[in-house]
Amino acid sequence: MNMDKFDLIVTVVNKNTSAHIIKASKKAGAEGGTIVTGRGTGIHETRTLFGIPIEPEKEIILTIVPQDITNQVREAIIRAGELDQPGAGILFVLELKQVAGICHLCMEESGQPLQDTSEQ
Repeated sequence: MNMDKFDLIVTVVNKNTSAHIIKASKKAGAEGGTIVTGRGTGIHETRTLFGIPIEPEKEIILTIVPQDITNQVREAIIRAGELDQPGAGILFVLELKQVAGICHLCMEESGQPLQDTSEQ
């Protein structure tokens, strides 16, 4: 596994749907994720209840994974969140240039931390 290149998978879904997405991403190899709450403003969020606009709450799931498992985690998230259906959510992947704080992922097989060679 190439542990010096990581991607950030960003998934935006309706509130209370992130638990099974996190479970599916872990099963596909991700270590976990961070859930942030948000509010949608897209075309699917312009609903009203008794004439009062509803501002649906969203959950934004941030998942950092090694690049060599990005596709399998992405596919698991798409299936779990049914992101191939209109209005179910959105997912995009960003390449990360520098990552700190995930030392448990950056350990060599010997158990020693990888050396930072970016300044050499």
